[in-house]
Amino acid sequence: MAAVAKSKHENHLHDTEARWFAVYTKFKCEKVVWQNLQKKGIESYLPLQTVTRRYTRKVKTHHIPLISCYIFVKVSKADYVRVLETDHVLEYVKIGRNLIAIPEREIDVLRRVVGEGMVTEIEPTRYQVGDRVEIIAGQLTGLKGKLVETENGKRMVVQLETLGQDMYMKVAPELLNKAA
Repeated sequence: MAAVAKSKHENHLHDTEARWFAVYTKFKCEKVVWQNLQKKGIESYLPLQTVTRRYTRKVKTHHIPLISCYIFVKVSKADYVRVLETDHVLEYVKIGRNLIAIPEREIDVLRRVVGEGMVTEIEPTRYQVGDRVEIIAGQLTGLKGKLVETENGKRMVVQLETLGQDMYMKVAPELLNKAA
């Protein structure tokens, strides 16, 4: 007789503690799903990126999902089925048959990538020319460089040393942090 291997089924869904999970949605229905979940009182997050498109007669700005067909929900067991009952929700994202929770820090990384929650009060003397800085939001998150110039405290010119070349770019101070 052949031995039957037991598959280890993992489920991070908790009875009372709400945790983040990813959910598949129908194509181009992410915003509708997000609105429907908000109406149900279910905490959800849809990371949106701003894209400017130039057409022959106009320039238009669109807010599109950072990850197509995904939305993130923070639920406990009580809300698990309510999410699945939402129009245009297909299923929870699973690894194999396992329902794996997404750590809060990874949701925070997504927020930083799209530049959410970056409104901060900037002290005029917070940065000085020569400081090592790190970009903490936007598409260049994680890049480090040296502050070479400030423009009225509204823009910082940062020298990024990448690929053996120096690149200079203007960055808003709220997108910077002092690097260690």
